[in-house]
Amino acid sequence: MPEGADVETTQKLTEPESTAGRRRRWHELVEVAEVLILAIVAVMTAWTGLQAAKWDGQQSLLYGEANRDRFAADAAGTLAGQQLGADASLFTAWLQARAAGDKGLQATYVRRFTPEYRDAFQAWLKTDPFVNPAAPPGPGYMPTYHNSNEEAAKRLNAQAADAFDRGTRARENAEKYVRDTVLFASVLFLIAVAQRFSAARGRVAIGIIAFGLLTFTVVSVLELPRL
Repeated sequence: MPEGADVETTQKLTEPESTAGRRRRWHELVEVAEVLILAIVAVMTAWTGLQAAKWDGQQSLLYGEANRDRFAADAAGTLAGQQLGADASLFTAWLQARAAGDKGLQATYVRRFTPEYRDAFQAWLKTDPFVNPAAPPGPGYMPTYHNSNEEAAKRLNAQAADAFDRGTRARENAEKYVRDTVLFASVLFLIAVAQRFSAARGRVAIGIIAFGLLTFTVVSVLELPRL
């Protein structure tokens, strides 16, 4: 057989083997990449699930604090209203005793005022209210009058509003972690679909899409607050 024919035959025999080897190497590289993606997805899915559970717990805790402060604020506000109502009734009785000229009874009513109302009453008397038409109508209208329970109610309501807002943000964070968990599950689905393809191009194309989705989701997770 001529020497040229031997070379041609050798090339024909070696070319399929070379192509098959390259295909095997590409197949191995693709499998390694898929395994890496699956490993990352497994870890990140567990992480996002844990964070979602923690943020759900934080939401429940903060909403509980908000409810507790609301109840306490309502109680303090009710007590403040009762105190002001009692002081106003005593003040009305004091006016009647003053009109009757009974100084002993007037002193008794003044002693029964709450400390804050009594201080405001003394300041109100200094405005000469029975002569001065610009004087406030009563001690409760004095700028210096402060009811400690009313102030506590305002403070507790502010605390409740703040806790509720933080609870709402915690719920939003939990929902974002759940969203990312779903995205990681989508990556798993894409990898599973890619492994069903025998054509290298189709498998690689779906793998690239899965990697892009994985990268986007990982960046999203890293930007979220953590507990």
